[in-house]
Amino acid sequence: MDNPESSSSTRLNQDPPTSWCHPAHRVHRFLALILMCFLCFGSYFCYDTPGALADNFKGDSHLNTSQFALLYSIYSWPNVILCFIGGYLIDRYFGVRLGTIIYMTIVFIGAVVFAFGVYINQFWLMILGRFIFGIGGESLQVAVNNYVVLWFNGKELNMVFGLQLSFSRFGSTVNFWVMEPIYKWVATYYAGYEKLGVTLFIASLTCLGSLICGLILGWMDHRAEKMLNRQEAQAKDEPFRLIDIFNFKPVYWLVCVICVAYYLAIFPFIALGKMFFERKFDFMPQDANTVNSMVYLLSAALSPFFGILIDKTGRNVTWVILSIVTTIGSHFLLAFTFINPYVGVMSLGISYSLLASGLWPLIAMIVPENQLGTAYGISQAVQNMGLATVLILAGIIVDKYGYLMLEMFFLGCLFISLIAGVVIYIVDSANNGILNLSPSVREAYLNKSANRAEETANLLDHVDSSDQEEVDSRLTNQHSSQLTNQNAGIESSGDFPRDPAQAHSDRIRSRYISQLLPSTIPDRS
Repeated sequence: MDNPESSSSTRLNQDPPTSWCHPAHRVHRFLALILMCFLCFGSYFCYDTPGALADNFKGDSHLNTSQFALLYSIYSWPNVILCFIGGYLIDRYFGVRLGTIIYMTIVFIGAVVFAFGVYINQFWLMILGRFIFGIGGESLQVAVNNYVVLWFNGKELNMVFGLQLSFSRFGSTVNFWVMEPIYKWVATYYAGYEKLGVTLFIASLTCLGSLICGLILGWMDHRAEKMLNRQEAQAKDEPFRLIDIFNFKPVYWLVCVICVAYYLAIFPFIALGKMFFERKFDFMPQDANTVNSMVYLLSAALSPFFGILIDKTGRNVTWVILSIVTTIGSHFLLAFTFINPYVGVMSLGISYSLLASGLWPLIAMIVPENQLGTAYGISQAVQNMGLATVLILAGIIVDKYGYLMLEMFFLGCLFISLIAGVVIYIVDSANNGILNLSPSVREAYLNKSANRAEETANLLDHVDSSDQEEVDSRLTNQHSSQLTNQNAGIESSGDFPRDPAQAHSDRIRSRYISQLLPSTIPDRS
């Protein structure tokens, strides 16, 4: 049985609870982690259902490549705006529990509407379903991140974030594995576009499962809040402040360039990858799905390990540049050679995982903590804007010029991201190289800066009575000197401070300098 008295203080200050039903027990928290992982599984699974059934959409629903690419593009358009306000709604109005259920419900409704549009072969309804799906998809990820922070804040946080993200990407991998067999099974009972619609109805059940996980996790979190006397954190400032944009450093905007340019060579490639492997390498549909899924599979498997690697070694900018160069090599192999595509795709998956682990923490090093919400919102918004535009453009390129020209376009985007990465390295090197230091050196540098700030604060705080008497004496002398020399036109400000604040500031500055350089500057106090 739970001990009610033991929940009155923080779990960090107590002996570990003996009952697994207690929210602070390791088993109980592990169950919560599993539910958090499944929260986004359905969303990621259904996001790539068009990619897993690309040729079936063209054959059954008679969509051209441009229309098919629009199914992906329309998902990103609402997130150009909602990335800013999704977290704000959770913090100010919904709360993490209600917000998760609302966003997951929107995702489920969008998946069902999309499946119904395919079932009756109405393209406008397909687009509407994907648009609704996009409204909830990105905001759901914000809600899940809030859950992770509530339950695992501390040393476990980075590991849990990596595990949760890996499991979400695994949802996309499973989608590429199972959608073609499900489609073939449904084809024994239905024909035409109806069999494609029924297949998507079955896929939408994963979103229903995620919604059920959200309801269970909400109940667990409500119970934990009462037993641990924990209240959901309320933001002191609004997450989004437009004026903060003008304070961001140029390096931040270069990171945003990489966020857009690099990912334009990843997600559109995966969306159209199945047809690419069928056309160039003469793969069967299931084999094309398997090779296409390797990017997500490797990302799911390697992201936590790459996160630990970069935590240990630092050098974020170097890892980012190395990832971009490796990705360029991967696309060169896929575009200009007939080497087994698994080589290029596996290299692409490894470099994609490495870049994600090194790039996103850079924002936290560049932007002040109270502006991180705005900074991450902007980076995600511009990324979604780029994806929404380029996915349409990619479909047009394939229809008019073919896949080789599409690969050339991807390589152009990667070279832009490489230039941005090199510029970040140069700018950072000119400013102490804080972004590319090892963890130990970076920590020593930050501690040194903090010590200097603390020393200055101590000098300002500890003013004794003799110091105050000195200030009063100098002020009196200043006043007398001004009266004596007024007619002679002698400026007293050159010898004495103008006011008490200035006197105080000069005295503190002098004392601080004398402590730093005692051999050259005598102590005036």
